[in-house]
Amino acid sequence: MPLVHVSLRTGKSEAYRQAIFDGVYRAMNEEFNVPEDDQFMTITEHTAANFRYGASYLDIARSDDLVFIQITANNTRTSEQKKALFRRIADLLGNNPEIRREDVFVSLVEVDKENWSLGNGIAQYA
Repeated sequence: MPLVHVSLRTGKSEAYRQAIFDGVYRAMNEEFNVPEDDQFMTITEHTAANFRYGASYLDIARSDDLVFIQITANNTRTSEQKKALFRRIADLLGNNPEIRREDVFVSLVEVDKENWSLGNGIAQYA
């Protein structure tokens, strides 16, 4: 049950933003076995004054098209699954909406299963 937060600079079209949702979800479905309809995602747009990044940190040339993708998920995946997820997200977003690989920044936050309430005040996975 991943929860995805995407942050990017303001000004992209709805189709561009929807392509990000679609690509990230497809990658999670393929690499993390996330089931159909398990889509809990937000996009937040930021003005230039409210969006800062290291343009060359770790010798990666980033641009103003940088997209931060933070995924909170259960801590049940292997290192290989995580690496595959990162690659697949970069591949899919490179195809549509044509985001450069250098501009795909993914952070995975892992939590214990009992740290979720998906509604009704119940810890469904505990």
